[in-house]
Amino acid sequence: MSLKKFHTHKIVKTLLTTVITTSVLLSTSVNAAKLGEPEKEDLKFGFIKLTDMAPIAIAYENGYFEDEGLFVTIEAQANWKVLLNGVIDGQLDGAHMLAGQPIAATIGYGTKAEIITPFSMDLNGNAITVSNEIWAQMKPNIPKMADGRPVHPIKADALKPVVEKYKSEGKPFNMGMVFPVSTHNYELRYWLAAGGIHPGYYAPHKGDSSGKIDADALLSVTPPPQMPATLEAGTIYGYCVGEPWNQQAVFKGIGVPVVTDYEIWKNNPEKVFGITKAFSEKYPNTTIRLVRAMIRAAMWLDAKDNANRPAAVKILSQSNYVGADYEVIANSMTGTFEYEKGDKRAVPDFNVFFRYNATYPFYSDAIWYLTQMRRWGQISEDKSDAWYKETAKKVYRPDIYVKAAQSLIDDGLAKASDFPAFATETGFRAPQTHFIDDIVYDGNKPNDYINKFKIGLKKGQKL
Repeated sequence: MSLKKFHTHKIVKTLLTTVITTSVLLSTSVNAAKLGEPEKEDLKFGFIKLTDMAPIAIAYENGYFEDEGLFVTIEAQANWKVLLNGVIDGQLDGAHMLAGQPIAATIGYGTKAEIITPFSMDLNGNAITVSNEIWAQMKPNIPKMADGRPVHPIKADALKPVVEKYKSEGKPFNMGMVFPVSTHNYELRYWLAAGGIHPGYYAPHKGDSSGKIDADALLSVTPPPQMPATLEAGTIYGYCVGEPWNQQAVFKGIGVPVVTDYEIWKNNPEKVFGITKAFSEKYPNTTIRLVRAMIRAAMWLDAKDNANRPAAVKILSQSNYVGADYEVIANSMTGTFEYEKGDKRAVPDFNVFFRYNATYPFYSDAIWYLTQMRRWGQISEDKSDAWYKETAKKVYRPDIYVKAAQSLIDDGLAKASDFPAFATETGFRAPQTHFIDDIVYDGNKPNDYINKFKIGLKKGQKL
Protein backbone atom coordinates (compact mmCIF):
# COMPACT_ATOMS: atom_id res chain seq x y z
CA MET A 1 0.00 0.00 0.00
CA SER A 2 1.27 3.48 -0.80
CA LEU A 3 1.84 6.14 1.83
CA LYS A 4 -1.10 8.05 0.36
CA LYS A 5 -3.49 5.83 2.26
CA PHE A 6 -2.35 7.41 5.51
CA HIS A 7 -3.64 10.76 4.35
CA THR A 8 -6.90 9.70 2.71
CA HIS A 9 -8.84 7.94 5.46
CA LYS A 10 -11.28 10.83 5.87
CA ILE A 11 -11.96 10.89 2.14
CA VAL A 12 -12.59 7.15 2.24
CA LYS A 13 -14.90 7.63 5.19
CA THR A 14 -16.94 10.28 3.39
CA LEU A 15 -17.29 8.16 0.28
CA LEU A 16 -18.26 5.07 2.21
CA THR A 17 -20.89 6.83 4.29
CA THR A 18 -22.35 8.34 1.12
CA VAL A 19 -22.58 5.02 -0.71
CA ILE A 20 -23.58 2.58 2.00
CA THR A 21 -25.65 2.73 5.14
CA THR A 22 -24.13 3.36 8.51
CA SER A 23 -25.12 -0.07 9.80
CA VAL A 24 -23.18 -1.84 7.06
CA LEU A 25 -20.16 0.44 7.52
CA LEU A 26 -19.98 -0.19 11.23
CA SER A 27 -19.39 -3.91 10.98
CA THR A 28 -19.42 -6.88 8.73
CA SER A 29 -20.78 -8.87 11.63
CA VAL A 30 -24.35 -9.80 12.49
CA ASN A 31 -23.72 -8.73 16.08
CA ALA A 32 -22.93 -5.07 15.35
CA ALA A 33 -26.03 -3.91 17.19
CA LYS A 34 -24.95 -5.75 20.32
CA LEU A 35 -21.55 -4.11 20.26
CA GLY A 36 -22.89 -0.62 19.68
CA GLU A 37 -21.55 2.01 17.35
CA PRO A 38 -18.08 3.43 18.03
CA GLU A 39 -18.40 6.66 20.03
CA LYS A 40 -15.20 7.97 18.42
CA GLU A 41 -14.41 6.98 14.85
CA ASP A 42 -11.30 8.99 13.99
CA LEU A 43 -8.33 7.70 15.95
CA LYS A 44 -4.58 8.25 16.01
CA PHE A 45 -2.26 5.52 17.26
CA GLY A 46 1.47 5.77 17.97
CA PHE A 47 4.23 3.20 17.67
CA ILE A 48 7.99 2.74 17.77
CA LYS A 49 9.75 1.29 14.73
CA LEU A 50 9.91 -2.33 15.84
CA THR A 51 8.52 -5.46 14.22
CA ASP A 52 6.27 -6.15 17.20
CA MET A 53 4.08 -3.20 16.26
CA ALA A 54 2.79 -5.52 13.52
CA PRO A 55 -0.76 -6.05 14.92
CA ILE A 56 -1.47 -2.34 14.48
CA ALA A 57 -0.04 -2.25 10.94
CA ILE A 58 -1.90 -5.40 9.88
CA ALA A 59 -5.21 -4.25 11.42
CA TYR A 60 -4.78 -1.10 9.34
CA GLU A 61 -3.57 -2.65 6.10
CA ASN A 62 -6.05 -5.55 6.10
CA GLY A 63 -8.98 -3.25 6.76
CA TYR A 64 -9.87 -4.65 10.17
CA PHE A 65 -10.11 -1.18 11.73
CA GLU A 66 -12.42 -0.04 8.95
CA ASP A 67 -14.55 -3.15 9.43
CA GLU A 68 -15.20 -1.78 12.92
CA GLY A 69 -16.07 1.69 11.67
CA LEU A 70 -12.75 3.07 12.87
CA PHE A 71 -10.68 5.42 10.73
CA VAL A 72 -7.16 5.22 12.05
CA THR A 73 -4.02 7.26 11.49
CA ILE A 74 -0.77 5.60 12.57
CA GLU A 75 2.33 7.65 13.43
CA ALA A 76 5.85 6.60 14.42
CA GLN A 77 7.08 8.28 17.61
CA ALA A 78 10.59 9.50 18.42
CA ASN A 79 10.99 7.47 21.62
CA TRP A 80 9.01 5.73 24.35
CA LYS A 81 8.72 8.81 26.57
CA VAL A 82 7.29 10.93 23.74
CA LEU A 83 4.88 8.10 22.92
CA LEU A 84 3.66 7.77 26.52
CA ASN A 85 3.20 11.51 26.89
CA GLY A 86 1.22 11.56 23.64
CA VAL A 87 -1.27 9.05 25.03
CA ILE A 88 -1.52 10.84 28.38
CA ASP A 89 -2.17 14.28 26.89
CA GLY A 90 -4.59 12.98 24.24
CA GLN A 91 -2.52 13.64 21.14
CA LEU A 92 -2.62 9.88 20.65
CA ASP A 93 -5.70 7.78 21.34
CA GLY A 94 -3.60 4.69 22.01
CA ALA A 95 -0.21 3.22 21.31
CA HIS A 96 2.11 0.23 21.01
CA MET A 97 3.71 0.32 24.46
CA LEU A 98 6.33 -1.33 26.57
CA ALA A 99 4.43 -3.59 28.96
CA GLY A 100 6.07 -1.80 31.89
CA GLN A 101 4.83 1.64 30.84
CA PRO A 102 1.16 1.39 31.90
CA ILE A 103 2.25 -0.36 35.10
CA ALA A 104 4.89 2.24 35.99
CA ALA A 105 2.52 5.10 35.21
CA THR A 106 -0.17 3.59 37.44
CA ILE A 107 2.16 3.23 40.44
CA GLY A 108 3.67 6.66 39.78
CA TYR A 109 7.19 5.60 38.80
CA GLY A 110 8.20 8.36 36.39
CA THR A 111 5.06 9.90 34.93
CA LYS A 112 1.87 9.39 36.98
CA ALA A 113 -1.21 8.50 34.92
CA GLU A 114 -3.99 5.95 34.71
CA ILE A 115 -3.06 3.83 31.70
CA ILE A 116 -4.64 0.44 31.02
CA THR A 117 -4.13 -2.35 28.54
CA PRO A 118 -6.93 -4.54 27.18
CA PHE A 119 -4.63 -6.28 24.68
CA SER A 120 -1.20 -7.90 24.90
CA MET A 121 0.55 -7.50 21.55
CA ASP A 122 3.05 -10.38 21.43
CA LEU A 123 5.40 -12.84 23.07
CA ASN A 124 9.19 -12.88 22.72
CA GLY A 125 10.86 -10.80 19.97
CA ASN A 126 13.97 -9.40 21.72
CA ALA A 127 17.63 -10.37 21.90
CA ILE A 128 20.90 -9.30 23.48
CA THR A 129 23.69 -8.32 21.09
CA VAL A 130 27.35 -7.63 21.85
CA SER A 131 30.05 -6.00 19.74
CA ASN A 132 32.44 -8.10 17.70
CA GLU A 133 35.24 -7.25 20.16
CA ILE A 134 33.26 -8.46 23.17
CA TRP A 135 32.10 -11.55 21.29
CA ALA A 136 35.71 -12.48 20.53
CA GLN A 137 36.47 -12.28 24.27
CA MET A 138 33.35 -14.26 25.25
CA LYS A 139 33.70 -17.02 22.69
CA PRO A 140 36.48 -19.03 24.42
CA ASN A 141 34.19 -19.31 27.47
CA ILE A 142 31.31 -20.92 25.54
CA PRO A 143 30.95 -24.70 25.01
CA LYS A 144 30.96 -25.82 21.37
CA MET A 145 28.84 -28.32 19.49
CA ALA A 146 30.39 -31.01 17.28
CA ASP A 147 30.19 -28.70 14.26
CA GLY A 148 32.06 -25.97 16.12
CA ARG A 149 29.08 -23.68 16.64
CA PRO A 150 28.37 -22.36 20.15
CA VAL A 151 25.97 -24.25 22.38
CA HIS A 152 22.80 -22.24 23.05
CA PRO A 153 21.48 -20.71 25.17
CA ILE A 154 24.59 -18.67 25.88
CA LYS A 155 24.60 -17.59 29.53
CA ALA A 156 26.11 -14.43 30.97
CA ASP A 157 28.65 -16.67 32.72
CA ALA A 158 30.62 -16.35 29.48
CA LEU A 159 30.54 -12.56 29.73
CA LYS A 160 31.47 -12.33 33.42
CA PRO A 161 35.28 -12.71 32.95
CA VAL A 162 35.14 -9.99 30.29
CA VAL A 163 33.28 -7.58 32.57
CA GLU A 164 35.69 -8.35 35.43
CA LYS A 165 38.66 -7.62 33.16
CA TYR A 166 37.21 -4.24 32.20
CA LYS A 167 36.54 -3.41 35.85
CA SER A 168 40.09 -4.35 36.86
CA GLU A 169 41.37 -1.97 34.18
CA GLY A 170 39.11 0.82 35.43
CA LYS A 171 36.95 0.77 32.30
CA PRO A 172 33.16 1.06 32.65
CA PHE A 173 31.30 -1.75 30.90
CA ASN A 174 28.45 0.10 29.20
CA MET A 175 25.36 -1.58 27.77
CA GLY A 176 22.17 -0.22 26.23
CA MET A 177 18.48 -0.89 26.78
CA VAL A 178 15.49 1.03 25.48
CA PHE A 179 13.76 2.44 28.59
CA PRO A 180 13.97 2.05 32.40
CA VAL A 181 10.63 0.18 32.57
CA SER A 182 11.08 -1.82 29.36
CA THR A 183 11.07 -5.57 29.08
CA HIS A 184 14.52 -5.11 27.53
CA ASN A 185 15.87 -3.54 30.73
CA TYR A 186 14.48 -6.35 32.88
CA GLU A 187 15.55 -9.11 30.47
CA LEU A 188 19.07 -7.74 30.21
CA ARG A 189 19.25 -7.42 34.00
CA TYR A 190 17.83 -10.93 34.42
CA TRP A 191 20.40 -12.45 32.04
CA LEU A 192 23.33 -10.56 33.57
CA ALA A 193 22.33 -11.36 37.16
CA ALA A 194 21.81 -15.05 36.32
CA GLY A 195 25.48 -15.05 35.28
CA GLY A 196 26.69 -13.30 38.42
CA ILE A 197 26.98 -9.80 36.87
CA HIS A 198 25.26 -7.11 38.96
CA PRO A 199 23.28 -4.72 36.71
CA GLY A 200 22.77 -2.08 39.42
CA TYR A 201 19.98 -0.71 41.59
CA TYR A 202 17.61 2.25 41.34
CA ALA A 203 16.86 4.38 44.41
CA PRO A 204 14.01 6.77 43.53
CA HIS A 205 13.46 7.60 47.22
CA LYS A 206 16.98 9.04 47.19
CA GLY A 207 16.51 10.79 43.86
CA ASP A 208 18.71 8.28 42.04
CA SER A 209 17.12 7.09 38.77
CA SER A 210 20.37 5.99 37.12
CA GLY A 211 19.97 2.29 37.94
CA LYS A 212 23.75 2.02 38.42
CA ILE A 213 24.16 1.65 42.19
CA ASP A 214 26.54 -1.29 42.88
CA ALA A 215 26.59 -2.12 39.16
CA ASP A 216 29.19 -4.29 37.42
CA ALA A 217 27.65 -3.46 34.02
CA LEU A 218 26.30 0.06 33.48
CA LEU A 219 22.96 0.13 31.65
CA SER A 220 21.69 3.26 29.90
CA VAL A 221 18.83 4.21 27.58
CA THR A 222 19.27 4.20 23.80
CA PRO A 223 16.29 4.43 21.37
CA PRO A 224 15.86 1.14 19.43
CA PRO A 225 16.70 2.37 15.89
CA GLN A 226 19.91 3.97 17.21
CA MET A 227 21.24 0.82 18.89
CA PRO A 228 23.42 -0.47 16.01
CA ALA A 229 25.04 2.92 15.38
CA THR A 230 25.71 3.41 19.09
CA LEU A 231 27.32 -0.03 19.27
CA GLU A 232 29.40 0.66 16.17
CA ALA A 233 30.60 3.95 17.67
CA GLY A 234 31.87 2.08 20.74
CA THR A 235 29.68 4.03 23.16
CA ILE A 236 28.17 0.74 24.37
CA TYR A 237 29.54 -2.81 24.26
CA GLY A 238 26.18 -4.53 23.94
CA TYR A 239 22.45 -3.98 24.11
CA CYS A 240 19.04 -5.56 24.50
CA VAL A 241 16.47 -4.50 21.92
CA GLY A 242 13.62 -5.79 19.79
CA GLU A 243 13.84 -6.66 16.14
CA PRO A 244 15.00 -5.80 13.59
CA TRP A 245 17.84 -4.06 15.41
CA ASN A 246 19.69 -7.23 16.49
CA GLN A 247 19.64 -8.67 12.99
CA GLN A 248 20.69 -5.27 11.69
CA ALA A 249 23.93 -5.63 13.66
CA VAL A 250 24.54 -9.00 11.95
CA PHE A 251 23.86 -7.58 8.48
CA LYS A 252 26.14 -4.60 9.16
CA GLY A 253 28.83 -6.91 10.52
CA ILE A 254 29.21 -4.92 13.75
CA GLY A 255 27.89 -7.30 16.39
CA VAL A 256 26.65 -10.74 17.39
CA PRO A 257 23.30 -11.52 19.04
CA VAL A 258 24.19 -13.95 21.83
CA VAL A 259 20.81 -14.84 23.35
CA THR A 260 17.13 -14.26 22.55
CA ASP A 261 14.54 -13.44 25.17
CA TYR A 262 12.85 -16.72 24.20
CA GLU A 263 15.94 -18.38 25.68
CA ILE A 264 15.91 -16.15 28.77
CA TRP A 265 12.21 -16.76 29.44
CA LYS A 266 10.32 -18.94 26.98
CA ASN A 267 7.19 -17.20 25.64
CA ASN A 268 7.60 -14.10 27.73
CA PRO A 269 5.07 -11.25 27.35
CA GLU A 270 6.41 -8.28 25.44
CA LYS A 271 4.49 -5.20 24.20
CA VAL A 272 0.93 -4.14 25.02
CA PHE A 273 -1.58 -1.74 23.49
CA GLY A 274 -2.03 1.13 25.93
CA ILE A 275 -4.90 3.60 26.33
CA THR A 276 -5.94 5.85 29.15
CA LYS A 277 -8.51 4.57 31.60
CA ALA A 278 -10.53 7.71 30.77
CA PHE A 279 -10.56 6.78 27.06
CA SER A 280 -11.89 3.30 27.80
CA GLU A 281 -14.65 4.72 29.99
CA LYS A 282 -15.63 7.52 27.61
CA TYR A 283 -15.50 5.33 24.49
CA PRO A 284 -16.29 1.75 25.59
CA ASN A 285 -17.63 0.59 22.21
CA THR A 286 -14.66 2.09 20.40
CA THR A 287 -12.33 0.31 22.82
CA ILE A 288 -13.93 -3.08 22.23
CA ARG A 289 -13.87 -2.56 18.47
CA LEU A 290 -10.20 -1.61 18.30
CA VAL A 291 -9.37 -4.72 20.35
CA ARG A 292 -11.45 -6.83 17.94
CA ALA A 293 -9.46 -5.45 15.01
CA MET A 294 -6.11 -6.20 16.63
CA ILE A 295 -7.13 -9.72 17.70
CA ARG A 296 -7.98 -10.41 14.05
CA ALA A 297 -4.59 -9.00 13.01
CA ALA A 298 -2.77 -11.19 15.54
CA MET A 299 -4.67 -14.25 14.30
CA TRP A 300 -3.68 -13.43 10.70
CA LEU A 301 -0.02 -13.02 11.67
CA ASP A 302 0.18 -16.50 13.19
CA ALA A 303 -2.25 -18.28 10.86
CA LYS A 304 -1.24 -21.48 9.03
CA ASP A 305 2.13 -21.81 10.73
CA ASN A 306 3.16 -18.23 9.96
CA ALA A 307 2.26 -18.50 6.27
CA ASN A 308 1.38 -14.78 6.18
CA ARG A 309 4.69 -13.63 7.62
CA PRO A 310 6.41 -12.82 4.28
CA ALA A 311 3.47 -10.54 3.41
CA ALA A 312 3.71 -8.97 6.86
CA VAL A 313 7.44 -8.40 6.43
CA LYS A 314 6.81 -6.61 3.15
CA ILE A 315 4.36 -4.28 4.91
CA LEU A 316 6.66 -3.66 7.88
CA SER A 317 9.62 -2.85 5.63
CA GLN A 318 7.79 0.25 4.38
CA SER A 319 9.32 3.49 5.62
CA ASN A 320 6.09 4.51 7.37
CA TYR A 321 6.33 1.42 9.60
CA VAL A 322 9.70 -0.12 10.57
CA GLY A 323 11.60 0.94 7.49
CA ALA A 324 14.35 -1.70 7.60
CA ASP A 325 15.24 -3.86 4.61
CA TYR A 326 12.96 -6.80 3.88
CA GLU A 327 15.81 -9.28 4.38
CA VAL A 328 16.69 -7.87 7.81
CA ILE A 329 13.12 -8.10 9.13
CA ALA A 330 12.54 -11.51 7.54
CA ASN A 331 15.62 -12.93 9.24
CA SER A 332 13.70 -13.21 12.54
CA MET A 333 10.07 -12.64 11.56
CA THR A 334 9.75 -15.73 9.37
CA GLY A 335 10.85 -18.36 11.89
CA THR A 336 14.63 -18.15 11.93
CA PHE A 337 17.21 -16.15 13.86
CA GLU A 338 20.82 -15.48 12.90
CA TYR A 339 23.38 -15.28 15.69
CA GLU A 340 26.98 -15.09 14.56
CA LYS A 341 27.13 -14.34 10.83
CA GLY A 342 26.15 -17.51 8.98
CA ASP A 343 24.84 -19.23 12.13
CA LYS A 344 21.14 -19.10 11.30
CA ARG A 345 18.93 -21.37 13.39
CA ALA A 346 15.26 -22.25 13.36
CA VAL A 347 13.37 -20.28 16.01
CA PRO A 348 9.71 -20.58 14.91
CA ASP A 349 8.45 -18.88 18.07
CA PHE A 350 10.85 -15.95 18.07
CA ASN A 351 7.83 -13.73 17.25
CA VAL A 352 4.46 -14.92 18.54
CA PHE A 353 1.38 -12.75 18.06
CA PHE A 354 -1.54 -15.07 18.80
CA ARG A 355 -0.43 -18.58 19.74
CA TYR A 356 -0.25 -19.56 23.42
CA ASN A 357 -2.91 -16.97 24.31
CA ALA A 358 -0.42 -14.22 23.47
CA THR A 359 -3.07 -11.50 23.19
CA TYR A 360 -4.79 -12.17 26.54
CA PRO A 361 -3.75 -9.65 29.25
CA PHE A 362 -2.81 -11.99 32.11
CA TYR A 363 -2.53 -10.46 35.59
CA SER A 364 0.49 -12.68 36.24
CA ASP A 365 2.34 -11.02 33.35
CA ALA A 366 1.85 -7.61 34.96
CA ILE A 367 2.95 -8.97 38.35
CA TRP A 368 6.21 -10.28 36.86
CA TYR A 369 7.09 -6.74 35.77
CA LEU A 370 6.26 -5.46 39.23
CA THR A 371 8.54 -8.08 40.82
CA GLN A 372 11.43 -6.89 38.66
CA MET A 373 10.71 -3.26 39.54
CA ARG A 374 10.94 -4.25 43.20
CA ARG A 375 13.99 -6.46 42.64
CA TRP A 376 15.99 -3.58 41.15
CA GLY A 377 14.75 -0.83 43.48
CA GLN A 378 12.29 1.02 41.25
CA ILE A 379 9.77 0.05 43.93
CA SER A 380 11.68 1.14 47.03
CA GLU A 381 9.87 -0.77 49.77
CA ASP A 382 8.19 -4.10 50.38
CA LYS A 383 4.69 -4.62 49.07
CA SER A 384 2.24 -7.33 50.05
CA ASP A 385 1.21 -10.06 47.64
CA ALA A 386 -2.26 -8.50 47.69
CA TRP A 387 -0.80 -5.16 46.53
CA TYR A 388 0.82 -6.81 43.52
CA LYS A 389 -2.47 -8.42 42.53
CA GLU A 390 -4.54 -5.26 43.06
CA THR A 391 -2.10 -3.19 41.00
CA ALA A 392 -2.12 -5.72 38.16
CA LYS A 393 -5.92 -5.62 38.06
CA LYS A 394 -5.91 -1.82 37.75
CA VAL A 395 -3.79 -2.00 34.60
CA TYR A 396 -4.48 -5.28 32.80
CA ARG A 397 -8.11 -5.50 31.67
CA PRO A 398 -9.14 -8.98 30.55
CA ASP A 399 -12.79 -7.93 31.04
CA ILE A 400 -12.54 -5.70 27.97
CA TYR A 401 -10.57 -8.31 26.05
CA VAL A 402 -13.17 -11.01 26.73
CA LYS A 403 -16.00 -8.85 25.37
CA ALA A 404 -14.07 -8.28 22.16
CA ALA A 405 -13.00 -11.90 21.78
CA GLN A 406 -16.43 -13.31 22.58
CA SER A 407 -18.03 -11.06 19.96
CA LEU A 408 -15.58 -12.38 17.36
CA ILE A 409 -16.50 -15.93 18.35
CA ASP A 410 -20.20 -15.07 18.08
CA ASP A 411 -19.59 -13.60 14.63
CA GLY A 412 -17.81 -16.73 13.44
CA LEU A 413 -14.56 -14.79 12.98
CA ALA A 414 -12.75 -16.80 15.66
CA LYS A 415 -13.08 -20.10 17.49
CA ALA A 416 -13.63 -20.45 21.24
CA SER A 417 -10.79 -22.98 21.31
CA ASP A 418 -8.38 -20.21 20.22
CA PHE A 419 -8.83 -18.43 23.57
CA PRO A 420 -8.64 -19.23 27.28
CA ALA A 421 -11.80 -20.72 28.81
CA PHE A 422 -13.30 -17.39 29.78
CA ALA A 423 -15.74 -18.82 32.33
CA THR A 424 -12.95 -20.28 34.45
CA GLU A 425 -9.89 -18.18 33.55
CA THR A 426 -8.35 -16.52 36.63
CA GLY A 427 -5.82 -14.32 34.83
CA PHE A 428 -2.90 -16.23 36.33
CA ARG A 429 -0.77 -18.51 34.21
CA ALA A 430 0.33 -21.82 35.70
CA PRO A 431 3.76 -21.57 37.39
CA GLN A 432 6.32 -20.91 34.66
CA THR A 433 9.51 -22.94 34.57
CA HIS A 434 11.28 -21.98 31.37
CA PHE A 435 13.79 -19.41 32.65
CA ILE A 436 17.50 -19.43 31.88
CA ASP A 437 18.31 -19.79 35.60
CA ASP A 438 15.62 -22.45 36.20
CA ILE A 439 13.86 -20.32 38.83
CA VAL A 440 10.11 -20.98 38.79
CA TYR A 441 7.74 -18.00 38.63
CA ASP A 442 4.30 -18.20 40.26
CA GLY A 443 2.35 -14.97 39.86
CA ASN A 444 0.27 -15.81 42.91
CA LYS A 445 3.36 -15.61 45.14
CA PRO A 446 5.36 -12.54 44.07
CA ASN A 447 7.28 -12.07 47.32
CA ASP A 448 8.38 -15.70 47.41
CA TYR A 449 9.59 -15.27 43.84
CA ILE A 450 11.60 -12.13 44.61
CA ASN A 451 13.33 -13.85 47.51
CA LYS A 452 14.64 -16.66 45.26
CA PHE A 453 17.23 -14.50 43.47
CA LYS A 454 20.86 -14.31 44.59
CA ILE A 455 21.22 -10.80 43.16
CA GLY A 456 18.47 -8.26 43.82
CA LEU A 457 16.55 -6.71 46.69
CA LYS A 458 14.62 -9.12 48.89
CA LYS A 459 11.89 -8.85 51.49
CA GLY A 460 12.79 -6.32 54.16
CA GLN A 461 15.60 -4.69 52.15
CA LYS A 462 15.75 -1.03 51.16
CA LEU A 463 18.65 0.92 49.74
